[in-house]
Amino acid sequence: MTRPKTIAVSSFKGGTAKTSTALHFGAALAKKHGKKVLLVDFDAQANLTTGLGFDPDENDSMASVLQGKNTVADVIKNSGLPNLDIVPADTWLERVEVTGALAADRYSHEKLRDILSPLDYDFILIDTPPSLCWLTESAMIAAQHTLVCATPEFYSVKGLERLGQFIDSIAQRHTLSVLAVVLSFWNPRGKSNDAFLEVIENTFPNKLLATKVHRDIKVSDASVYGKPIFEVAPKSRAAEDYLALAEELLTRF
Repeated sequence: MTRPKTIAVSSFKGGTAKTSTALHFGAALAKKHGKKVLLVDFDAQANLTTGLGFDPDENDSMASVLQGKNTVADVIKNSGLPNLDIVPADTWLERVEVTGALAADRYSHEKLRDILSPLDYDFILIDTPPSLCWLTESAMIAAQHTLVCATPEFYSVKGLERLGQFIDSIAQRHTLSVLAVVLSFWNPRGKSNDAFLEVIENTFPNKLLATKVHRDIKVSDASVYGKPIFEVAPKSRAAEDYLALAEELLTRF
């Protein structure tokens, strides 16, 4: 059995459609490409969990596995869709590294990698917090690749530079590469688009995807129903964008 392709979906700040990207990229891989996919919600806000219709207060998260209280099999849930599973999040994730067994473990940030590596999936997508914390570092160490999410606005693009430095520091110690940069909430007529694209190219050369995800209210509608957009609005602009995104990302493997 080969190790699954593991991707940390990352962003330096909130509001970059990071969770939507993880959910719909994973769903596209499962639905349209027949890939066996595990989504890991590694953000205590648990938006990925609720986006697939799960209550974070009623399910154990990866926190219990990291603490040795559960096995990973105990916390994996089927999304209700073929080939798509999820490990939900809960609020315990937020300070998991300073509690219990992890607090005294100097190599605690490598534990997620050891948990995920033996699993029988084609792809594992880890939704990270929008900050450069222990959870994000653990996710990137567990991954071979990171998918960087951004929006064409000032604070998002400025945060990319710091995120790039963070990724570089991990890549010096562990096998990690930037798979791509995906832009969401894209407006083709945006006045500052060229300046934003230039900053991205300087920070992550040749990593920006040609596919850009346009703003679409149907994405929010899908989250209300707790389902991927392909189940709620399969003919929407965002559904088309996420399918194209998955196609383009697959070519990068």
